[in-house]
Amino acid sequence: MKLHFSQFSRRALAWGPVAGAVLMLAACSPAAAPEEPVRAVKVIQVGASDVTSGREYSGEVKARVESQLGFRVAGKITRRVVELGQRVQAGQLLAQLDPRDYQLAADAARAQVTAAATQRDLAAADFKRYQSLKEQNFISGAELERRDTTLRAAQATLEQAQAQLAGQGNQTGYTQLLADVSGVVTGVMAEAGQVVTAGTPVVRIAQDGARDVVFALPEDKLPSLPVGAGVVVRPWSGGAERFNATVREVAASADPVTRTFAVKVTLPAQAALPLGATAYVLPQAPATGLPQVIKLPTSALRQEGKGTAVWVLDPASMTVRSQPVQIATADGNDAVVAAGLQPGQLVVSAGVHVLSPGQKVTIYRANPASAPAPVASAASAAASVATPAAR
Repeated sequence: MKLHFSQFSRRALAWGPVAGAVLMLAACSPAAAPEEPVRAVKVIQVGASDVTSGREYSGEVKARVESQLGFRVAGKITRRVVELGQRVQAGQLLAQLDPRDYQLAADAARAQVTAAATQRDLAAADFKRYQSLKEQNFISGAELERRDTTLRAAQATLEQAQAQLAGQGNQTGYTQLLADVSGVVTGVMAEAGQVVTAGTPVVRIAQDGARDVVFALPEDKLPSLPVGAGVVVRPWSGGAERFNATVREVAASADPVTRTFAVKVTLPAQAALPLGATAYVLPQAPATGLPQVIKLPTSALRQEGKGTAVWVLDPASMTVRSQPVQIATADGNDAVVAAGLQPGQLVVSAGVHVLSPGQKVTIYRANPASAPAPVASAASAAASVATPAAR
């Protein structure tokens, strides 16, 4: 019995290091890599179609008539009673100059009128007295004519003084800047305490009434938008609103800095767009005679090296592969593909930055209970652009 225990001990001692090494190797070996998840992606079936949007221009909504108002006399502004964006009515006070100098000038003119009136009354009484003497043949006719001339001169002096008083009264009234029309204050160019000369712009008012969209047009596009051409205007703020408008005016000369021509488009009355809002102008004339192109949403594009690529789905294996493409231009919110794709191919349109070549995917469906939609053939895909493969 003792011999059996010693043999077991020797065997345990011999195999102990081997077992320890096996355990150490098992502990140091790397864990098995987790299986890559199957991601759900949105796909579209590409097809060829015409370029529909053409060129779109960004413009600003402006009033048809916008006036810069200033004082008709010089002086120091004592107060400004309107703010930027405030609506004003015709005749409303906008700003005030210090009127004291003009009031003193009016008082001086008023005193001159009083003095001239006194001189006129004195000359009139003198003429009346000499006229009575002439009737009694106490004076000559020449003497009476001199008195008549004096009276006429005094009357002219009085009228001159009255005109000067009226002018000074107007000058005093000009120290108040009043709105000529109803509208919205779109600019303030002077503040209280500032000394301004006559005619210096103080407030800019956009008159109520017609509105225009003003945008810059390159020289080579002038023939495409003559006066009277129809356009479609859509607000930048979004929504499905679209307005049919007409080109009202094209600048006769180019801007000296940008070398573009200012174009004004008349908005219809129902287009209640705020002043200063951004609007997009799209010519109504569709492009004709252009070849069909393949268009993709920008969410399907990704950067690969120095070029652009998309993920193409293989329906048989449900795996994706990278496909380089060449982008020619933009058509609205879509990118026009010049080369790299064929009509009927399935392209991943969402989740492109988390995929890898050969990765298995499933098609995302908004309603899991719905049956899978069949994939359209390449011939039917050529009749539509960016048609979802499944909804």
